[in-house]
Amino acid sequence: MLKNEKAVVVFSGGQDSTTCLFWAIQQFGEVEAVTFDYGQRHKLEIDCAKSITAELGIKHTVLDMSLLGQLTQNALTRSDIAIEHQEGELPSTFVDGRNHLFLSFAAVLAKGVGAKHIVTGVCETDFSGYPDCRDVFVKSLNVTLNLAMDYEFVIHTPLMWIDKAETWKLADELGAFEFVRERTLTCYNGVIGDGCGECPACKLRKAGLDKYLLERQEADMK
Repeated sequence: MLKNEKAVVVFSGGQDSTTCLFWAIQQFGEVEAVTFDYGQRHKLEIDCAKSITAELGIKHTVLDMSLLGQLTQNALTRSDIAIEHQEGELPSTFVDGRNHLFLSFAAVLAKGVGAKHIVTGVCETDFSGYPDCRDVFVKSLNVTLNLAMDYEFVIHTPLMWIDKAETWKLADELGAFEFVRERTLTCYNGVIGDGCGECPACKLRKAGLDKYLLERQEADMK
């Protein structure tokens, strides 16, 4: 039974990871969260993560990953690089090695606290062109971590095959819809809640929210 086991959630304080945190709380007997400070331009997300975990009574660790920002140039760690996505190219917000390193460090932390489950909010349906959000990558890394550390990790990806509207639906089913909408930070420009409305992350979030609210309204009318 998963209720007898422990999980570590890779937690940014955003919509997806907060939905995953509520999912993990329902699934596992004990949950911890880990957040990474990698010099992100929307650094307010770390404060959001601290606030959310404190309110939910979740043990929270923030790890210094500033080295990542020194190794790769991208719009999330460099304010002088525009947030854009040219057709046929990776988005300028893609951070090379981010999920690879995050999940690897989360695994080291998990083993140290006796957790065999790692939860991450990556999604292939709305993966925005990020190769390290693909199911094949996560499964490959899961095998690699198990071999590298001789430990039976399971990486859970509750959002892998659902779109943003279905992610809102899941948050609603978990009783966390308003919490996720009001308290999380998805915006690349650091605006909490519904965000700036202009950056790619906000547009994706809003499109999913609008779709779900319409579907919920139609269901209520039947």
